[in-house]
Amino acid sequence: MRPSKNIFFIVGPTATGKSELAAEVARECGAEIVSADAFQIYRGLDLLTAKPDQATMSKVPHHLIGAVSLGEEMNAAKFRALAEKEIYAVYDRGKPAIVVGGSGLYVKTLTHGLTPLPPANPNLRAKLNQLSVEQLHARLATLDSKTASTIEPKNRRRLARALEICLLSGKPAPLSPAAGASGIRSFRVLPPRRRQLHQVFSSFVNATICTTESIAASKRCLRTAL
Repeated sequence: MRPSKNIFFIVGPTATGKSELAAEVARECGAEIVSADAFQIYRGLDLLTAKPDQATMSKVPHHLIGAVSLGEEMNAAKFRALAEKEIYAVYDRGKPAIVVGGSGLYVKTLTHGLTPLPPANPNLRAKLNQLSVEQLHARLATLDSKTASTIEPKNRRRLARALEICLLSGKPAPLSPAAGASGIRSFRVLPPRRRQLHQVFSSFVNATICTTESIAASKRCLRTAL
């Protein structure tokens, strides 16, 4: 990813009001929103993914919401490529971009980059799909116990991918994206007033992460940023 410029991240759990807050801030600052939600990116899942309502989305341009069909497989690398394209397009329009979402892995692909991994192998994937989640977990634990211990035993998709990486590369699957790809300064912020969030947004030169966690944390971060 080329050097970041005027990217602001508002991230946090579902139903914390970040979509509405982001839309208000984006409207005030002349920004556009790029979603980093692993489920909202799909079309047809509006009710299941807390997708922003039409009133919220009409305030400013939103990107990567309902952008992919349910039949298309998504992963972190594909998301990163799509997000970069949208962010650069926002830059070209002379506007800042706000990345909003609750999918930590997708956000990390933008802030920390991705470790190079072997692409999916259809033949191997077909064989792995024939195994039960218990078999996948047991086999992964044999090859890479450290990674196996970090994956929920019922998460078939992650188990299969981690096992696929082990079998194709002969190495353990990386536990996290590559670090240090973008030099992000990280803040954990929930400003008590929207005006303060606007001030923080306007003051940042490099990309910054804003997570909706605590008022006390917001005050410390605001003092540092302003």
